[in-house]
Amino acid sequence: MALVLSGFTTNKAPQQSITLEVTAVAYNSVNSQTTTGNPALTAWGDKLKPGMKAIAVSRDLIKMGLDYNTKVKIEGLDGVYVVKDKMHKRWKKKIDIYMGQDVKAARRWGKRKVTITFTPEH
Repeated sequence: MALVLSGFTTNKAPQQSITLEVTAVAYNSVNSQTTTGNPALTAWGDKLKPGMKAIAVSRDLIKMGLDYNTKVKIEGLDGVYVVKDKMHKRWKKKIDIYMGQDVKAARRWGKRKVTITFTPEH
């Protein structure tokens, strides 16, 4: 199948959305939750700010196409979240939802199973 986009031809088919059930916890940009010394700095070098809709993902999900800057819908939450951080390699099928500096909100969230949907960028 060939696609024609603005005069360019490619043999790549459009990417299909992926829906997965993952474990979701929440995290904050506070000193007690980091090992880097800068709680707002992500593994990819981005600086998180309260109010951002950002998530960290386990590395097995990155291999499935949930890579840096991928947009993600999280069932039960409004808006679109963006992958801005990655987790330690020991975690599997897990996301961390960024909740700024609101530690109480993160604790209320706790740990739960959620369904996410995303379209791999490449």
